[in-house]
Amino acid sequence: MKKILLIILLVPAFVFAQQSLPSVEIKSLDNSNFNTSQFENNGNPIVISFWATWCKPCILELETINEVYEDWQDETGVKLIAISTDNIQKINDVKVKKDADGWEYEVYIDSNREFARAMNVRPIPHTFLLDGNKNIVWQHTGYSPGDEEDLFDQIKKITNNK
Repeated sequence: MKKILLIILLVPAFVFAQQSLPSVEIKSLDNSNFNTSQFENNGNPIVISFWATWCKPCILELETINEVYEDWQDETGVKLIAISTDNIQKINDVKVKKDADGWEYEVYIDSNREFARAMNVRPIPHTFLLDGNKNIVWQHTGYSPGDEEDLFDQIKKITNNK
């Protein structure tokens, strides 16, 4: 009975702890340190997408969103931040991918996966939606064509652009 009570007491604390964006040091593409607490979008939603250069579904998701990203920004003010889980030796591969595909996203490297662990990321792609206060309001793992439409529906819900 004590174990059940302890679990009941701890679950709300765990759930609450997972609702806000953790503060973790990651690397920018120029290899400088950047703290995730500095992510900002002037009170507009933020999408954080964990990916890797070797992950085909990750690339497909980011390429598909790239095709509509400008429209999404115009309609909702959303910002997408792509977090590569590749190791730091792959930083040039990440830069090449971003530049070759013309991604307008902010891209960072989480080479030791500390940010991914703090966000409880298991498989990638793993996508999070943050509201204007940087609270996690939705998340999704994997990618199938059409998932980006579900993401955009969620973005519109929190920006009242239904």
